[in-house]
Amino acid sequence: QVHVVESGGGLVQAGGSLKLSCTASGRTFSSFTMGWFRQAPGKERESVAAISRSGRNTYYADSVTGRFTISRDNAKNTVYLQTNSLKPEDTAVYYCAASESRWSWRGYDYAYWGQGTQVTVSS
Repeated sequence: QVHVVESGGGLVQAGGSLKLSCTASGRTFSSFTMGWFRQAPGKERESVAAISRSGRNTYYADSVTGRFTISRDNAKNTVYLQTNSLKPEDTAVYYCAASESRWSWRGYDYAYWGQGTQVTVSS
């Protein structure tokens, strides 16, 4: 059974930064494409960033390009999301997920999800 756990959320002022971490266990971590998603109150879940198994390929939503960076350390079974220049509209529950697909940033391709970590950006 695959277990995904996020950490690192919190309350931050606009312009600040947070680094989210996510571990996935139960299967070889490097076999997963990993992604970050978020859902704000009253809105649909959206893809934020994704990283391929090797880390060679990355995807970013237009809204976070240039501000967020996804990375992974396969030796530590961990994926990170560095969030900089945070805006109030970045406030959401951030979810980490693992996909057995070779490459995807679509939520429906991700079978394993964490419980989410809250990120709140105050103005």
